[in-house]
Amino acid sequence: MATSLPVWSAADEDGVQHAVAEVPLDYSDPAGERISLKLTRIPAIDPARRRGVLVAINGGPGGDDGLGARMPAELRRTTSLNEVYDLVGFDPRGTGDSTFLGAEASPITATFDSRPPDEQFPLIAADMKEREEGCSRAGGTLRRHVSTRNLARDIESIRALLGEGKINYLGYAYGTMVGAVYGTMFPDRLDRSVLDSCKHPRWDWRTQFKAQGPAIRSSVDAWAGWVGDRVSRYELGAGATEVIGSVEGVAAGLAALTPSPLLRTLFDQRIGVLAPRRHEWDQLARLVVDLRKAVAHGDPAAAEALLAGQSAWRPGSTMGGLREAVLEAVTLESEWPADLEVYYADMREFREKYPYGFGVMRAQPWVGTFATFKHTEPFTDVVRDGYPVGLVVQTDSDPWSCYEGGVEMARTLGHRMITVTDSGGHETFAFAGNAVVDHLVTRYLVDGELPEEDVTCAGDPRPEVPADDVVR
Repeated sequence: MATSLPVWSAADEDGVQHAVAEVPLDYSDPAGERISLKLTRIPAIDPARRRGVLVAINGGPGGDDGLGARMPAELRRTTSLNEVYDLVGFDPRGTGDSTFLGAEASPITATFDSRPPDEQFPLIAADMKEREEGCSRAGGTLRRHVSTRNLARDIESIRALLGEGKINYLGYAYGTMVGAVYGTMFPDRLDRSVLDSCKHPRWDWRTQFKAQGPAIRSSVDAWAGWVGDRVSRYELGAGATEVIGSVEGVAAGLAALTPSPLLRTLFDQRIGVLAPRRHEWDQLARLVVDLRKAVAHGDPAAAEALLAGQSAWRPGSTMGGLREAVLEAVTLESEWPADLEVYYADMREFREKYPYGFGVMRAQPWVGTFATFKHTEPFTDVVRDGYPVGLVVQTDSDPWSCYEGGVEMARTLGHRMITVTDSGGHETFAFAGNAVVDHLVTRYLVDGELPEEDVTCAGDPRPEVPADDVVR
């Protein structure tokens, strides 16, 4: 464990204090090599009401692409939790300003395509094998020690460094698994906890990834049904089936406009990104209408303009000549099939059923297919034995952390559950502006008042576009 109290800086202009903690690289060798964790803290505003520290994590796996040490400033901006809590954040090991885990930037030989043909499959696999080897070459000793259980141990080290008997915890997405594992490993050190947008506690990483394809498709189908009730407005067809037919017609037309599949790939991405966001359904429908016109006029420049600003599949953040590789390390915690034909069969199915939001990429080979090492500790079977009942928050159409994950997390831990209905939101409390969720979570964290039973509430409303009087 860590051995000395961190030296906090004076508060910066945003009121945030900064420190660096030294913790073991390998907790089985506590006297051995150490790594650094970047910490931040905003002390509680009302010392008379202070009830300890609140540690928060989002992003992942591993904290990848999360707020990290910026979380306290964000929570102070969006919540009243800072009245009674010291808000504590940190860059998880391998990320941000903590000891960095990098990978060599690996070459890409396969065409960037949301619906790759079979002949591209071996290239995709070869690219992923090179990605794993680039992680292995650059990751050194650290890579083997970037795991969920070690993240939980780092939180325990932070607790000890702060001199706190217990912590309170707020985790989002992969951070929900970190919180559940922390509670399993250190139950007497956890007080109140909120898990928002849960990873499924029983799924391996491949199952978690693949579940995103059907989750996104369910929102696309819901959007198509909504558009299909508004034929006079959009003229994309009556009913969900006809609207999906129009979408597929646009996809085929975009693929035919240029030799590259990029336009269709960006279109598939946009469908998958906007469909879960109910309040953006009108925007998505108008995009399809406009792209259909561009296709009809044989105008690739117009299509490019409409799809401008769409991002490619995020390869990972970079630092110098390396990119961050925490995601790749954490996802080796579970086994991945070695037989490429298993992936190829799934890719064919996803290409047909779940092309939106880069669905095929959620079924293709991953670094785990070619893993160069195995974590020495097993995937954690989470339980709640010794710490209080907490809260789970989950939207019913979350495209990334699927609804089933929240249901199973709440069932496994015996937590109360807040379900946000008709919503494809992700990370709701303090970020989505949902007044009901914000009130219930704040009341629990600040006053200790849990809902007496599970709660449902509405997400963002759908656009105020009236349906046709008669649906054809």
